[in-house]
Amino acid sequence: MADVVERQPVKRILRPITYILAAVYLCIDLVFAGIAAPISKWLAGRAEMRRLQGWIKSLPPYACLALLAVPVVILEPVKFLAAYLAATGHVTMAALAFCGGELLKLVLIEQLFDLTRDRLMQIPGFAWTYGQYRCAREWMARSEAWQTVRSISLSLLHQVKSRRDLARRDLAHRRLAWNQSDR
Repeated sequence: MADVVERQPVKRILRPITYILAAVYLCIDLVFAGIAAPISKWLAGRAEMRRLQGWIKSLPPYACLALLAVPVVILEPVKFLAAYLAATGHVTMAALAFCGGELLKLVLIEQLFDLTRDRLMQIPGFAWTYGQYRCAREWMARSEAWQTVRSISLSLLHQVKSRRDLARRDLAHRRLAWNQSDR
């Protein structure tokens, strides 16, 4: 009983922190996923990429793992460039470099992982690590904080889309009225 009583203050302190972390993570995830999805789709549809995809799919498992590391190795220094730019007073350029580098890295890793997932799962250590990652992600998605933040964000997204659609209809009616008044 004493153990339960001692945990209550800790739980009360940690709860707002988990809500804030879940909100920040979900917002960042939604923004980057919303931007990355069209880029990935466009990139995958290019003829050059289809030829490259065939070659990538033919690689053995450890070559796929090495290939997956290439975007990280090449684009990770962009963070240092962004830090330097911010330190020298070029905050806008720093933000653009950081976001652009992270977005490009996300798109490339997502594309490569989709192409090589089956091969990568043949590597026991990778398969185990990916399984642990999936379990942690599912646990987080089931948490009360995540569910609350997700519900609020989906509600806000629905409101924004409704208002956008209403504004578009209003604009269309105004254009129609404007065109009819010119006659």
